[in-house]
Amino acid sequence: MINLVWLRTFCTLADIGHFTRTAEKLHMTQSGVSQHISKLEAQLKQTLIQREEKQFSLSQAGEQLYIRGRSILDDLTDLEQTIGDDPAFEGCVRIQSPGSLGLKLYPYLLALQDKYPKLVIDHRFAPNTKIEQAVSNKSVDIGLMTVKSQLEEVHSEAIAKEQLLLITPAGSGQPTWQSLNELGFIDHPDGNHHASLLLGANYAEFGHANMLKKKGFSNQIGLILQPVAMGFGFTVLPAHAVEAFAQQSKVAIHSLAQPVFETVYLCKRQSSSRPKRVETVVQEICNLL
Repeated sequence: MINLVWLRTFCTLADIGHFTRTAEKLHMTQSGVSQHISKLEAQLKQTLIQREEKQFSLSQAGEQLYIRGRSILDDLTDLEQTIGDDPAFEGCVRIQSPGSLGLKLYPYLLALQDKYPKLVIDHRFAPNTKIEQAVSNKSVDIGLMTVKSQLEEVHSEAIAKEQLLLITPAGSGQPTWQSLNELGFIDHPDGNHHASLLLGANYAEFGHANMLKKKGFSNQIGLILQPVAMGFGFTVLPAHAVEAFAQQSKVAIHSLAQPVFETVYLCKRQSSSRPKRVETVVQEICNLL
């Protein structure tokens, strides 16, 4: 393998065209420059420069080495700068969150990208289990979860709380256990979990989610309240998902005697440091929640 120190000396000499000035630029002696050139010629078994009294010119082998060598040295310099560069408002930031949090955050994250066009937001909605695995295998920069990770390699930091809300069709009155059973439940991927938390805390009759009469199911966070608005049933959702629903006049949002909140956790790999661009987005998220 070509010695990069000797190669840098050779390319600098070819750039400047003068031994003394090359030595000054590289903080070497003139004899040191000559030694590097001689060692490089010995390593390659090629004559690289043709000396003519006080001047020199590159041989054909020297010309070829200079063209390729200068390109390699420039690439290495760029690589060093790229690795050392850590811009706060440039690059891709990968985020995963439950849908409700995503509905709250995504418009603001797009506004952040609009403010800093070199920042790229990659935001995906996912259940807690998939977010946890993504954080664990480093396929995401920011993981937001509503349960604390049980994986040793994942660090969870509580940063906010989100209330669970009972939603019925507009005009359906105060929800009693009987009226809820008559309405039926609009289920969703976290439906059983959310219903167990909120209904279990507020209705003595509630035993488990399977006792609810199912009247529909949707796995699209933005569409779960549509069948509720049409009078098909009730559901339980986090507050941000409810706030994002466009037809607020067609649903009733109920405050129950025992409020229930989910904790929002900011998750990352244990002992891993965040690039500045990720810290920029983390701060924006923490300010919004």
